[in-house]
Amino acid sequence: MKKLLFIIFIVLTSCKTDVKKEKSYQLIWSDEFNQEKKRLDSTKWFLETIAPNNGSWYNNELQHYTDRIDNAYVSNGTLKIVAKKEEFQSSGTTKLYTSARLNSKLSFTYGKVEVSAKLPRAKGTWPAIWTLGSNFETVIWPACGEIDIMEQLFEDFEMVQCAVHTPDTYGDNTIVKQINVTDVTENFHTYGLEWTKENLKFFVDGNHYFTYEPKNKTPKNWPYVNDQFIILNIAMGGNLGGSIDPNFSEDQMEVDFVRVYQQK
Repeated sequence: MKKLLFIIFIVLTSCKTDVKKEKSYQLIWSDEFNQEKKRLDSTKWFLETIAPNNGSWYNNELQHYTDRIDNAYVSNGTLKIVAKKEEFQSSGTTKLYTSARLNSKLSFTYGKVEVSAKLPRAKGTWPAIWTLGSNFETVIWPACGEIDIMEQLFEDFEMVQCAVHTPDTYGDNTIVKQINVTDVTENFHTYGLEWTKENLKFFVDGNHYFTYEPKNKTPKNWPYVNDQFIILNIAMGGNLGGSIDPNFSEDQMEVDFVRVYQQK
């Protein structure tokens, strides 16, 4: 009997601890994409369209990003980011594909991010959920810091990865961790990040699979002391998207929600 009571006490204590830990975070910003209008909530998102690399995007990507409903719209409670095959001129250049790149107007330091998404499957698509240092225009990438919460690339549709970009960890030295998730193009999964003063923790469906935590933090390995903002996009082809299916017409990343929490 004493043993049984002891076990019950341990279980209840554990439950209380988990509840207390969960309550330590509070929702500070979200988009549930429940509006009736197709247009994105302009108080929450900015659609980036100006290609910064002489009329192109980096990594030899093959798309232009637009602010059209054709490439980003809300319907039936979800956001659709749509990549299309079509000739499109912008920033002084012509590309054969269009897509969308959404920047959150929220910038924040430390917190928890959760994004529920279903990914495209077409060969050559490169969907990503990530954050970028809000000071990127003054200190330049990668000194501003980049956190890739989810990327799907290399034409592997049963794997996603996270990555950490800093002055010490970029290019061939980028820290990357991959995880097998076999149905990412068929079902929604929640991709998560917990960012504290100590570390970055990455999650899929609440399951923690990687931690980045340099012991001796410097600006070169830990630029994560300033605000970051969230980016959602689909790139086409390029260094990491791979070759594009010649029969490609369009595909989409569907997003159910984006939520940001901070500790009370």
